[in-house]
Amino acid sequence: MKVKNFLRCIIPSSLSLLLCVCLVAFAVAITPLEVSAEEAKTDSGHGDMGEVGKKLANPLASLWALNFNSFTPAFYDGDVNQGDSQLGATTIFQPVLPIPLFGEGEDQFRVIVRPVVPMIWSTPVPTGLDEFDDKSGIGDIQLPFVFAVPDSKAGKWILGAGPVFEFPTASDDALGADQWSAGPAVAVGHKGDKLTSVFFLNYFWKIGESGQDENTPDISKGTLLYSFQYALKDGWQVGTNPTISYNDRASSGNKWNVPVGVFVGKTMKIGKVPVNIKLGVEYSVVSPDDFGQQAAIRLQVTPIIPSLISKSLFGG
Repeated sequence: MKVKNFLRCIIPSSLSLLLCVCLVAFAVAITPLEVSAEEAKTDSGHGDMGEVGKKLANPLASLWALNFNSFTPAFYDGDVNQGDSQLGATTIFQPVLPIPLFGEGEDQFRVIVRPVVPMIWSTPVPTGLDEFDDKSGIGDIQLPFVFAVPDSKAGKWILGAGPVFEFPTASDDALGADQWSAGPAVAVGHKGDKLTSVFFLNYFWKIGESGQDENTPDISKGTLLYSFQYALKDGWQVGTNPTISYNDRASSGNKWNVPVGVFVGKTMKIGKVPVNIKLGVEYSVVSPDDFGQQAAIRLQVTPIIPSLISKSLFGG
């Protein structure tokens, strides 16, 4: 394993962590200084942080958050690689923005906007047998709009659906599909006293071109996040939350990447801001034969920010 490639991944990942610290500082800065009696009670105990952690496990909850997901690093391998695993580092910035549309409390109907901005610090792109070109830049941005079933109707269930779009924003052709695409986003899960279980599906089909090579196959791909998070005492959590990916246009043996993993997390306060931090590992039990991600060390930092839209847009 080359030291230069290792540093090329670790240094940007350290910059990712620094950027996350800046985001937490921003959240602290915009948090109101005045606190109510209920908020003061929250400051004094970790039990309430545990409740925040359980809400964060629900992708359709009403919390506004800055989800900062860093892979530090990821390991790639396959038939085209004859030596050590190749290293890469990617950061996913995914703010979670629940927008209330109408109603209040458990009867509130809201849409959850979850833009996905991939920042690729370094990823190996095969150019031949045992030949790779390291690419960095911005990937294709995704924008799901998930309409959540109100809590009064869903009960313990997590139910939501809506459209998702992918835009050809990649800074390099190797980092994106160079196509406009769209499809359904569906979230199904269950909220228990300790265990929160969620399946979050996105699927994309091509809806427009962006000057791509005419030989490039039209997009038909999807992802499935499966998350099981168990709440422990003092704001701690353990669980798993990998994302399965599927590409219908890939050749046989290269369509699926199915990771499994485990994480340990804790929800705490930095200043007045609740922040959830998770550290985990993933390994792909199924990965593309030719070349793909095999394993990753995953760091996820999520500060909670004040709701920028607190009142329903269309009344109660």
